[in-house]
Amino acid sequence: MEHRRTPAGPRIRYWFDTTMARGVTALIGWLAAACLAVVVPVSTVLVWTDSTAPASLPGKLGAVWRYTGETLRLGGTVGPPLRVLLSVLLALVALLYVSTLVSLITAALQERLAALRLGRSTVLETGHAVVLGWSEQVYTVVSELITANANQRRAAIAVLADRDKTQMEEELRTHVGAVGRTRLICRSGPATDPVVLARMSPGTAAAILVLPRDEPSGDTEVIKTLLALEAAGGTGDGACVVAAVRTARHRTAATLAAGPRGRILETDDIAARLIAQSARQPGVWLVHRELLDFAGDEFYTVTEPALTGRTFGDAVRAYGTSCAVGLQRADGTFALNPPAHTVVTEGDRLLVITRDDDTAVPADRPAPVDEALIVHGPPPVSRPERILLLGWNRRAALIAGQLSRYAPPGSVLDVVAADDGATAGAVEEVAAAIWPGLSVTFRPGDTTCPATVHGLDAPSYDSVIVLASGAGPGQEYGDPDDRTLATLLLLREVERAAGCELSVVTEMTDDRNRVLAPVRAGADCIVSGKLIGLLMTQISQNRHLAGVFHELFSPEGQEIHLRPAGAYVRTGRDAPFAAVVESALRKGECAIGYRAHARPATGPHYGVRINPDKARVRRWDAEDRIIVIAES
Repeated sequence: MEHRRTPAGPRIRYWFDTTMARGVTALIGWLAAACLAVVVPVSTVLVWTDSTAPASLPGKLGAVWRYTGETLRLGGTVGPPLRVLLSVLLALVALLYVSTLVSLITAALQERLAALRLGRSTVLETGHAVVLGWSEQVYTVVSELITANANQRRAAIAVLADRDKTQMEEELRTHVGAVGRTRLICRSGPATDPVVLARMSPGTAAAILVLPRDEPSGDTEVIKTLLALEAAGGTGDGACVVAAVRTARHRTAATLAAGPRGRILETDDIAARLIAQSARQPGVWLVHRELLDFAGDEFYTVTEPALTGRTFGDAVRAYGTSCAVGLQRADGTFALNPPAHTVVTEGDRLLVITRDDDTAVPADRPAPVDEALIVHGPPPVSRPERILLLGWNRRAALIAGQLSRYAPPGSVLDVVAADDGATAGAVEEVAAAIWPGLSVTFRPGDTTCPATVHGLDAPSYDSVIVLASGAGPGQEYGDPDDRTLATLLLLREVERAAGCELSVVTEMTDDRNRVLAPVRAGADCIVSGKLIGLLMTQISQNRHLAGVFHELFSPEGQEIHLRPAGAYVRTGRDAPFAAVVESALRKGECAIGYRAHARPATGPHYGVRINPDKARVRRWDAEDRIIVIAES
C-alpha cells in the first residue's frame, strides 16, 4: 500500500506542537531561541553600520555581543532614523521577552502551588502517625494523637483521604483546634491505591490507623486498604496497624490482611456491649471515656523490680497515686485483676492506671487502713430488670444478645419501633436466639409520636435505651440523630409529668449532636464513632492494650462495674480511698475510682473520678458508686 508523504508544513507544526507540549522548559527554550534569532542579526546590522565601530572582526563581534547583552535596556541609541528604529525594535523585543518570561515563571509557580494544593506530594517523615480514610472517627483520632504527642518535640500526623486537601485541612482546623507542636499533613487520593499510599511513607511510620466508613461497602474498603498497604511496601518493624470493621463476618479477612502486627476492632459489637453495660450500670460510658482519652489517667505497663517476688495484692497496696489492675506476662499476655495472692515474677510488667508512665511510683510504706471502715461480705445480688428499647437498627440484635448475658434471670426487654415489615421478624429471631433469662417483646409504634411515648409508662422501667434509627424512604427525618433528639424531647416531658428521673442511654451517630441531646447532665450519651476513635488511638500507642480492652468489653472475664459505696466502706463516715481499695481487694476486685452522687451539673467528668489519691479522705454517701474491675 502506497503511503502519501505528509507535507512539510503540517509536519513542522506537529513537531512544534509536540515540543511545546513538553512543558514550561520547552516554552522558555523556544522563547530564547526566537529572541536570539531577532536580537543577534539586528545587533550585527547596528555594529556593521556604525562608523565608530571597531575595524577588526573580533572587535565588531564583541560589539555585537555587547548589543545583545544590553538588549534589556529600553533604547538609548541616537543617530540616523534607521538606527533609532532598530534600537526601538530591540527594546520591544526585550520587553516582550521579559514579560513573557515572567508570565511563564508565574504560570509554573501557580502550577506547582496547584499541585501542592491537590496534596499529591510524598510525605518524608519518620515515626509519624498515618491516618487512612475519612469518617466520623477522624476528628477524635487526630485530636487524641495530638494530645498523646504533646510532650514530643517533633511529631507529625499524615491524613490520606479521597477528598480535597484544602477542605480536609479546614475541617480538621475547625473541629480539632490548636495542634501544638504536632505538624498536621493532609494528602488527597484513594487509600486503596498502593501508588498513592506509598506517598505517605508507611515504612517509616510509627502507627497506621485505617478508619471505617459507616456504609455497606465500608468494611470491604478497609480490607482493600490493608491489602494496598502491603502492596505499597508494607510497614516498618515497629509500626502498629489498627483498623476497624463494622460486622463480624469481615473481621477474619481484615485480620489476615493486616498481618501479625495488625489489630482489628469490630465497631458494632463494641458499641452494642457498651450500650448494654450502660443500660444496667449508668455512668459506665463516662468511665470508659475517661480511661480512653489521653487528657486524664489511662492504662500503662511499667516495670517495678522492687515488687518482684511479692504478690499482686502487695502491688495494689504499694501505689498511692496509681492503680495496679493487672499483670503483663513475659509472653505479652495480660492477666486483668488476677487473684491477690498471684506472685509477680521476674519479667512481668504491671498494668496500672496512672497519669503518665513515669508517675507510677510505689510508696516505701503503704499507710495502714482502719478495719472499722471496711464492709465485709459479697456485693448485693442483682434483681430482675425491665429495660425499654426505643428504635431499631443493625446493632439492636447485638444489644439484645448482650443484655441477655448481663441481665439477671427474669429480666424483660420491651422493644418499641416502627414496623417496616422487617423489624418484627428481626425481633422474633432475636427472642428465639438469646438466652432464656431475658424475655423479649415487640410493640410497633413511632417513637417520635407523643401518644406512643406517653403510653409506654417509661418510669416503670429500670432503664431506657434510645437507638439511632436508620432513615428510610418517605421518612421526614433524614439524619438518624434527628429521630433520636425528637424521642429524647418526649422522654424529658414524661420525666416532668412523672416528677422523676429516667435512666436513659442514648446512642448517637454524630458527636456534634451530643451537646444538643435534651438529657440531664452526665447521662450516658454514647457516640459509637467517638468510642471507636478513642480505642484506635489508645491501641496505636500501645498495641498490647488491645487484649485489655477486648476483655473489658467482653461479656466474659473482667469488666468495669459501678457498685454502691456501702458495699465497701461505712457510709456517712470519713474514709480514705485506700480503705475502698482494700475492701475491694478482699472481694477479688480492683477499685479504680468512684462516681460521687452529689456530682456537678456541668463539666467533662460529671462526678467520675478515676485514680484518686488513696490518702485522700472523703465522706462516702450511700448513693455514691465505686468503680471496680471485677468478673462479669
